[in-house]
Amino acid sequence: MTQSAHPGTAERPLRAAIVGSGPSGFYAADALISRAGLNVTIDIIDRLPTPYGLVRGGVAPDHQNIKGVIRVYEKVMAHPGVRFFGNIKVGRDIQAADLRACYDAVVFAVGNESDQRMRLPGEDLPGCHSATEFVGWYNGHPDFTHLKFELDVEAAVVIGVGNVAMDVARILARDPHELAGTDMAGYALEELKTVRKLKRIYVVGRRGAAQAAFSPKEIKEIGALKNADLIVGPDEVAGMEGKDPAAEGWDVETKQDIEFLLKKAQEAPAGKPRQIVLRFLRSPVEFLAGPHGRLGAIKLEQNALVDDGKGDLKAQGTGQFETLPVGVAFKAIGYRGVPLPGVPYDVKKGIIPSAEGRVVENLENRKLVPGAYVVGWAKRGPSGLIGTNKGDSIATVEALLNDFAAGKTPPNLAADPRLEALPELLAQRGARWVSFEDWKRIDEEEIRRGKAAGKIREKFINIQEVLKFLDSTR
Repeated sequence: MTQSAHPGTAERPLRAAIVGSGPSGFYAADALISRAGLNVTIDIIDRLPTPYGLVRGGVAPDHQNIKGVIRVYEKVMAHPGVRFFGNIKVGRDIQAADLRACYDAVVFAVGNESDQRMRLPGEDLPGCHSATEFVGWYNGHPDFTHLKFELDVEAAVVIGVGNVAMDVARILARDPHELAGTDMAGYALEELKTVRKLKRIYVVGRRGAAQAAFSPKEIKEIGALKNADLIVGPDEVAGMEGKDPAAEGWDVETKQDIEFLLKKAQEAPAGKPRQIVLRFLRSPVEFLAGPHGRLGAIKLEQNALVDDGKGDLKAQGTGQFETLPVGVAFKAIGYRGVPLPGVPYDVKKGIIPSAEGRVVENLENRKLVPGAYVVGWAKRGPSGLIGTNKGDSIATVEALLNDFAAGKTPPNLAADPRLEALPELLAQRGARWVSFEDWKRIDEEEIRRGKAAGKIREKFINIQEVLKFLDSTR
């Protein structure tokens, strides 16, 4: 390549790969193709044959309005310089070294695919699950469709008070007939219809109501459910009445949450079929076995809030305990990244270590990995909403473009920047990839199946089923 053929020119477009096709990956692609004067070609690579990440596999089926963001991502895919390679996994079909050889820049947008463990006695008892598993199961995510859940129990517990915890509690509490027209996996809907015993769903947080991570919209939706009363005991919000939000350092959303919870604490239950019971300032300390060796109860310790010495409040156990009889538990305490072969990984934080979006070998030496970047939860951990990823991705793309700015030495130049480089490599290895045109056929078929069943869509639930469908319609 000559000096005049700098990456990003018409003569030599910047070649970028984005690993992961969730929101952060699409926002990164959009930032690249929207840059005036930049010639860029982008390959979006995903281990699943279907795009959109958590929008497809994580957003609750009764939140279809949120999934409308997919229309933005479809516009990105309509750009002539953007391609999709689904069903391609780094470490199996291609290696990190392959990406470095084929692309000037690689942006990792792989999210957090695992969950945090609590490391408590009894955590592995049958009936004790992660929210990751349950959410993936009812959304038809191929990683979780094989799982089984015993949901026909008298009481359940959700550990955590973020929006994912609210999703789990809400799905458990709803009348399944309210979900019948959504894109919930058919097998999950049928399983929920068999639940008869469930009367109470505890939602437990280790800190107080003012530290709860759910949004006002989420908690108000819980309070408006037709099939369940939201129970907020007066003790759960004791001392909150009359407090000055500014003096307490509450933001607007926290103020709205507290106002709503105080109002709910004054209301008597309406006698709906199920109850969602909020319990603050309590930490699980043990999962206890019941009959037949399954989960039978959870032991909680009462907490007090103390200064952590860093300007925040932390939960500290008081030595007072209570035991709640529950037949199923869902841990919604956060997600965690999964290591990619050949890509740096911070074991402690569960993320790809980076400096301003530039991947580094580790957070101690901060030595840059040439041409490697990271966005989204893989960069900062599991925080924020879908829209939060937009600004985060734009910031990383700014760092990338600064690195490739005219007059600077690029941190990586692809040895083989041809558009044919990746397809040829995958063909040599016998890897089967799914294009965006293939995805459109999958999408049409899911919508067709859904219409026949009176639903928005009926998803394919495993990868082999998807590939078999594509083979049969080529």
